[in-house]
Amino acid sequence: MSKPNTPTYQTLNWPSYNEALKRRGSLTIWFDPDMAWASKPTGKRGRQPVYSDAAVQTCLTMKVLFGMALRQTTGFVESLLGLIGLDWEVPDFSTLSRRQKTLAVNIPHRGKQGPLHLLIDSTGIKVEGEGEWNARKHGGPKRRVWRKVHLGIDEQTLEIRAVEVTSSDVGDAPMLPELLDQIPPDQEIASVTADGAYDTRKCHDAIAERGANAVIPPRKNAKPWKAETAGAVARNEALRASRHLGRALWRRWSGYHRRSRAETKMHCVKLLGQRLMARDFDRQVAEFQVRVAVLNGYTALGIPVTKVVG
Repeated sequence: MSKPNTPTYQTLNWPSYNEALKRRGSLTIWFDPDMAWASKPTGKRGRQPVYSDAAVQTCLTMKVLFGMALRQTTGFVESLLGLIGLDWEVPDFSTLSRRQKTLAVNIPHRGKQGPLHLLIDSTGIKVEGEGEWNARKHGGPKRRVWRKVHLGIDEQTLEIRAVEVTSSDVGDAPMLPELLDQIPPDQEIASVTADGAYDTRKCHDAIAERGANAVIPPRKNAKPWKAETAGAVARNEALRASRHLGRALWRRWSGYHRRSRAETKMHCVKLLGQRLMARDFDRQVAEFQVRVAVLNGYTALGIPVTKVVG
């Protein structure tokens, strides 16, 4: 039996997508003079914060974009403000480090009119240890520490809608309900697509509670579950369909191929850095969330529109 031909895709919006790619490399940075740079009084006892969360996130965004340390980030932002004639004070490195630990990062995304098709995936990102070449040549004598990042991606806009950062010993499946909780309750979810690692009762039940269709391939040795919940019923139907059609045809029929876009987004995440610079876990979470905000900003500039041509 011959293998099916690999499909070829053609980009339909090259002019606009080309301009979007050029704008991603632009060094033009806009500061709104009406921006709330200084923090408002909280009304609580104790010393009040001097800088707003927006000011701290702006500085950390520069840090992530240009891969700088905190002291260099402070000098860079000072030079930018000086060039445009704003006399704003810039947080010093110790303030940025302290605020990063508790920062509520604002992750922008465009509004969506129709139902959401959510793609779930996870990957590891290094925080400590030798590089791959050094570890292979010298055996990696130092401890190597990783964090696992779990992402929920909008299949249509390719924006990251949900993110969780955990230690490397946390599995993929337990984090799917947490990712779904980050989607507003009034946002309709049409489908949730994930790989076979998410073929668990809790995942299917969480997806069914949101009224969504689970596109998760059953494991090869999967057995039918007791139909006690809506999630178990939907999973048994998927199991019967995959056995009747065959796994390859079921993946095509169910639209499982959408998950390849999540793999592409994971690659984009790594392009902003193969490791996290922060050493404290809470700061690592904020650093990665800032990275997600940057990626969503890039995506909002424009994405390719493709079609299969052969």
